[in-house]
Amino acid sequence: QVQLVESGGGLVQPGGSLTLSCAASGNTLSLNSMNWYRQAPGKGRELVATITYGGRTNYADPVKGRFTISRDNAKNAVYLQMNSLKPEDTAIYYCNVLHGSRNYWGQGTQVAVSS
Repeated sequence: QVQLVESGGGLVQPGGSLTLSCAASGNTLSLNSMNWYRQAPGKGRELVATITYGGRTNYADPVKGRFTISRDNAKNAVYLQMNSLKPEDTAIYYCNVLHGSRNYWGQGTQVAVSS
């Protein structure tokens, strides 16, 4: 089993920045992909960014050039640096990992971008 704890959400003005953190605990061996999803009001959950154990990354088109995903394997942590935030980035952001063919999710952290 894997437990995920997220932090870093909050309220920010358009154009501002936030960094989200997610720390994994429990059975943290063989964690490959670590991912960030988000769910905006009235929308389904969408994949924002993903990173492999070796550091290969991929991003959804709306966040390319603005968001950066990274990980610290020694800490079993994944981060999402969000720059140039837009109101449409407002969502609950979820950390996600795959372990033993099971998906594990964090509790979600609210990001609100508003003037």
